[in-house]
Amino acid sequence: MLVKLILIGFLIFVLYLLIKFIRFINKWSSFFKLPKEPPQQKKSNLMIKDEVCNTYLPVEDAIEVNINGKKYYFCSKECKEKFIEEYKKGFLKKP
Repeated sequence: MLVKLILIGFLIFVLYLLIKFIRFINKWSSFFKLPKEPPQQKKSNLMIKDEVCNTYLPVEDAIEVNINGKKYYFCSKECKEKFIEEYKKGFLKKP
């Protein structure tokens, strides 16, 4: 009778340890799983200045033009075209 109680107690203890081990494994396996959806790309906090109207805007939203190896950023197509016209006329300093 005593042997049966000791055996039942031992089995309950082993079951308890097994449950704790499974919870531990599940916790760590979820840590190493890849996300189901790719994370959304975060916008950077980098703000750039429009050369024509002197406004600041996020670099992701700007129109970029490369002139003689230098990058210029604009808030709109109109600002870009105005800058290029002024640049061609020579009113702006050429790099």
